Amino acid sequence: MRFLHTSDWHLGRIFHGVHLTEDQAVVLDQFVNLVGDSKPDAVVIAGDVFDRAVPPPEAVQLLDETLSRILLDYQIPVIMIAGNHDSPERLGFGNRLLSRQGLHVVGPLASMNDPVVINDAAGPVYFLPMPYAESAVVRSLLDENAADCERAMQAQINHVLRQVPADARTVAIAHSFISGGESSESERFLSVGGVETVTAGVFSRFNYTALGHLHKPQTVGKPNIRYSGSLLKYSFSESDHEKGLYLVDINQQGEVSTERIKLAPRRDVRCVEGMLEDFLKRPKLGESVEDYLQITLQDDGPVLDPMGRLRAIYPNVLEIQRTQLNATGELRGPVADHRRLTDHDLFASFFEQVTGVKLNSEQEAGFAAALEEVYRDRREVAG
Repeated sequence: MRFLHTSDWHLGRIFHGVHLTEDQAVVLDQFVNLVGDSKPDAVVIAGDVFDRAVPPPEAVQLLDETLSRILLDYQIPVIMIAGNHDSPERLGFGNRLLSRQGLHVVGPLASMNDPVVINDAAGPVYFLPMPYAESAVVRSLLDENAADCERAMQAQINHVLRQVPADARTVAIAHSFISGGESSESERFLSVGGVETVTAGVFSRFNYTALGHLHKPQTVGKPNIRYSGSLLKYSFSESDHEKGLYLVDINQQGEVSTERIKLAPRRDVRCVEGMLEDFLKRPKLGESVEDYLQITLQDDGPVLDPMGRLRAIYPNVLEIQRTQLNATGELRGPVADHRRLTDHDLFASFFEQVTGVKLNSEQEAGFAAALEEVYRDRREVAG
């Protein structure tokens, strides 16, 4: 049995004001071509297909085009679940009709019924899709004792395993936060005010567990419990991630082997730092000026219009940071009543809070000269 494991497409995502649909279309075209080349028995999408419950029309169209190519051009079945970003009802619309064409979508928890059974030369493999569901929903439908994410996940597993022979080869498909997993800034919390993680041990019964939710590709607990990671880098905290998917093979004994396959984005997401003057020179050899950039400037003094100047060379600079800015939020310098401070003391306090260092004698002299010029201009206007 061979299948592709992917998740967290987040179609319709907006990244620092930039609509990423075209970027997503580029990697999904690569993905569809990979389906044709690798000829898997199934494609597994482990949730967060869309970025929000009501996706924009272009995101819906992109999903339609992608799934149509997989199902019509290659006749490969697709098994897809809702994640915490998706609207289960919208995603699962028409699932009973679509399943006859090979598209198996499990949106609402109430539609989680029969496993998807796909046969290979050694017999059946049971794919068990378990969509994301709040603990309260699991309590009302499956188990009144499902008080947290751990017990809610276990209740779903108990439910689907009732329909599977004890010695069967099984693949769990879930959207959850497993303890020990490494998260990133672009992931939405799964629960509010409660424990949102589950232990990897709940998936010990399965030959392979295809997970969605965490955006970094990783294994948790056991080598066969894996997050495929997101389709693209969706935050600067993911700049060091290598995005892609897993090609999974299960032999007749249920032993699993995996291959990590990378996808080439239209633009990379990078965090770089240096002096403004250096950035304004010609880009380094091999450096793409089209990448999405977070630039940290190391200049000490004031910088005039850094975004405008940088975007003249790097059009997709999305964020600029300054190393000398005080990120701790702690006040430094005088904390007396500001109404009793002189102009010099006020500026010195402000300078220390922003830069973390005190004014030196040269800077004090420069400020005094500038302040005197302001006072002189005011006197001339008043006169």
